[in-house]
Amino acid sequence: MLFPPDFLTRLEYLSIISKRVFRGSLLAQRRTMQMGSGIEFSDHREYTAGDDLRYLDWNIYARHGDLLLKRFQEEQDLHVYLMLDCSRSMAFGNPVKFDLARHLTAALAYIALADLDRIAIVAFANGILTEFPVTRGKARILPIMKFLENTSTAGEATDLGRAVQGLLHRGSRTGLAVVISDLFDEHGFQRGLDQLRYRRFDTHVIQLHDPKEADPALLGDVELVDVETDSVRKVTVTEKSIRTYKRYFSEHQTAVREYCRGYSLGCTQSPSTVPFDDLIMRMMRAAGAKG
Repeated sequence: MLFPPDFLTRLEYLSIISKRVFRGSLLAQRRTMQMGSGIEFSDHREYTAGDDLRYLDWNIYARHGDLLLKRFQEEQDLHVYLMLDCSRSMAFGNPVKFDLARHLTAALAYIALADLDRIAIVAFANGILTEFPVTRGKARILPIMKFLENTSTAGEATDLGRAVQGLLHRGSRTGLAVVISDLFDEHGFQRGLDQLRYRRFDTHVIQLHDPKEADPALLGDVELVDVETDSVRKVTVTEKSIRTYKRYFSEHQTAVREYCRGYSLGCTQSPSTVPFDDLIMRMMRAAGAKG
């Protein structure tokens, strides 16, 4: 069973914590300046010819004779796109990376829906495989969980760039894009993230890995199988080759982290052994510290 019996209870707890303690820190709130009545007063600006007199601050005019218009901040719906990597490399690990990725997708969806945002799920590998269309309302979490349960790893390889192109070609409204992936993208993870940046999406990357991918316990003659292409290679693994592999793995992790830091993108890197709610709490604390 993908979702344990207490899963919804844990989601509700995360949603409450997000609102009470980390309000607006995990999923950024979009606001726009509006004249006149709104949700939260922001500031004033001077009256100019042609402005609507209904929005004048008559109290200030009565006291000081200044013609100032009220400005407010009004919350707008935030569109949250959860991009879930379904490439076959995500099926690796104990626990499986893909299970944690689906738990995270459901948790982030619930937090956004509870905050009256709109969410969509884009399942991708070497392109978009399937998707859950834009929806809103906490009651939609059950269909979302069913969708995630029925989604499996597939495709030939990871191609984030092609998946993002598919998202953009659908005319998706700009919003927050959360990429949940191991980012083992032979085309370069930067290509997809570049496209999201250029289209002004707020972007957060959640990069998952299995501990054995960081520190494989291999020595001697082994048969390696590429889980995404099914190609097989017989190799002799030496201590030197293990050191080289570890260096490449570390460099890849560092490249993701430095890319995100350089372009002010959110970045969470974690082994797949971390429970989803602990990881969400860590993300909240990190986002709250930045705020």
